[in-house]
Parts: sequence; C-alpha cells; structure tokens
Amino acid sequence: MASITKKRKVAEAKVDKNKSYSLKEATALVKDLNCTKFDSSVDIHVRLGVDPKKADQQVRGTVTLPHGTGKTKRVLVLCTPDKEADAKAAGADFVGLDEFIQKIEGGWTDVDVIVATPSVMPKIGKLGKVLGPRNLMPNPKTGTVTNDVAAAVNEVKGGKIAFKVDKAGIIHASIGRISFAPEKLAENSQELINAIVRLKPSAAKGTYVKGVSMASSMSPGITIDTKSVQN
Repeated sequence: MASITKKRKVAEAKVDKNKSYSLKEATALVKDLNCTKFDSSVDIHVRLGVDPKKADQQVRGTVTLPHGTGKTKRVLVLCTPDKEADAKAAGADFVGLDEFIQKIEGGWTDVDVIVATPSVMPKIGKLGKVLGPRNLMPNPKTGTVTNDVAAAVNEVKGGKIAFKVDKAGIIHASIGRISFAPEKLAENSQELINAIVRLKPSAAKGTYVKGVSMASSMSPGITIDTKSVQN
C-alpha cells in the first residue's frame, strides 16, 4: 500500500470530512489544498439519483463554461474537401478524412474532440470500437456531428465540454485549473450543474442531485452542500 506524503497529510488535515461546504467555500479551499508543482486540473463530481441502466434515465449533454477549462483542446475535423477550409480557418488542429480514418484504425487517438459532418459518418461508424471507449465518437447530441464545422470548432476551443453520467450514476467533469480565481471556478461549476439540472429525466424520481464534490489533481475531495448549487 502506497504511503501518504507529508503534503497530502497536511492537505487532508485542512478538510473537515463531516462538513458540507458551500460552493464559494469549496472553490477557495481547493486552491489551498493544492500540493502539486504544475497547474492541476480542478474536477467536479455530481452524483445523481438516476438509474443509468435505463435508457430513459440517461443524462448526457454539453455546456460552454464561461471561463473555459484552461486547457487547449486538440480538435480533429473529419469532413469532405469542401469543408476543410472552414475547419482550418476556425482553428482545427487536424483536418481531413481518409488518412485520419486509417491512422485511427492503427490506434492513433491523439486528440481531445472529433467533429464530423453528417455525410462522412457512414465511413466513421467502423471506428466505434476505438473511439467509443475514449468518448471521442462524434455525436449529434453533443454538437460534434454538424455541417457547420467552423461553429463546432469555435465552441470547443471556447470552453464547450461534453458530459455523461457513468455506470455508477456520477458525472465527472473538469471545470478549470488550480490557477483560476475561486470566482471563476465557482461560476464554471455552477454553469455545469445548471446544465445537469435542466437535463433531469422525467423518469427520475426522488432526489435528483444527491451529492457534489470537488478536488484538484492529487488533493483530497471536498464535499459540497447540494443546496448551495441548486437555484
């Protein structure tokens, strides 16, 4: 069993495990707990009262964080030649079709988001086994299957993220970096939670947002009072 470092022990001592913090308190505390030398990611975890095994209780969507994620996302656009100029002008990192399909079939997935036009989806379908497990498969529900590739690239570069409930009924998402001001972390978190609340399935009964926590890379988690994040 790995031993706990001195810095981790100091960080854990600052968190009251019996307390649920307000979002404002949590975003200030998460910065105080940071013990890394790099610009750590700050993640939020939202536990929902849904049964992910049921199709009518799936929660999946996108949201544009007002302050972005602090990470420059690498975007691949798979399209026909007539759309390539638009994609490149919007800032796509990779643009093409057949050559990238071959690369992906060979195991290449060095991108964060893949955008595709509807016309090329039949060609991309066979990549599901590679892209699916990595959440890279283009999907109309997340705005990554569209004819307006320029708008899609701009949204991703501007802070748009996709989220999806996992098998345990939890949504995990990065809402910024430890270098962000607490106010920006709070605003990004609130925007994400608002989007999740708006997507509450009609089939979900009882308490919808059951738990919320926040943590930066290698830091202990902070329990957030769900009442402080639900308007």
